[in-house]
Amino acid sequence: MKVKLIKYTPEPERAVAMSARLCYSAAGAEELEQSMSEAQIDKLIKKLSNMGHLSTFEHVSFTFAIEGISRVLTHQLVRHRIASYSQQSQRYVAEHGFEYIVPPSIAVKPEAKAKYDTLMRQVQEIYDELLGLGVHQEDARYVLANATETKIVVTMNARSLLHFFEKRCCQRAQWEIRNLANAMLREVQAVAPRLFTKAGPACVALGSCPEGEMSCGRLAGINANK
Repeated sequence: MKVKLIKYTPEPERAVAMSARLCYSAAGAEELEQSMSEAQIDKLIKKLSNMGHLSTFEHVSFTFAIEGISRVLTHQLVRHRIASYSQQSQRYVAEHGFEYIVPPSIAVKPEAKAKYDTLMRQVQEIYDELLGLGVHQEDARYVLANATETKIVVTMNARSLLHFFEKRCCQRAQWEIRNLANAMLREVQAVAPRLFTKAGPACVALGSCPEGEMSCGRLAGINANK
């Protein structure tokens, strides 16, 4: 899996703080942006985060280039509504000898891995045979596996990302999308640490766990260390 933050709103933390100040100031946005000190930005972002007033977080966005993931993952990813997605097309991009993702639980079992690899090769062969028989590429793709490697560009605003991290950094999230969420979190924390100080699974971000009886138990450990 390869995850890279390729674009983001310039000075995202200043933009969020300026937007919040604008709501309660007679001054214009440009004046506020130029006059706010780093200390003021830090204090205001902390206040917004602690109060859960995150509408101004929607003014900044982050764009990721993601490779080496499966269609299983992207089927889950697009359930996050407030985002923009551009995914590699199987209609226009040929999948001859496609790469595929191997789940860890299969990779560690030689017999399971052998069966898995055999099936992937069979799918590759049938895909090629269908094309050779004159089947359109857009129809031949119907035989492709969910494991087929794909690439996608994803853009989310900061508020959507915080929600995404709450759900997908959780230990109960599926392993592949959890790995993606953690990688994306590292990328945004490097450029906007104040916006994402409390980002992570709900137990970290909110101090609560929505999983009930299915909780992994991490929250108890967090509370014990306070």
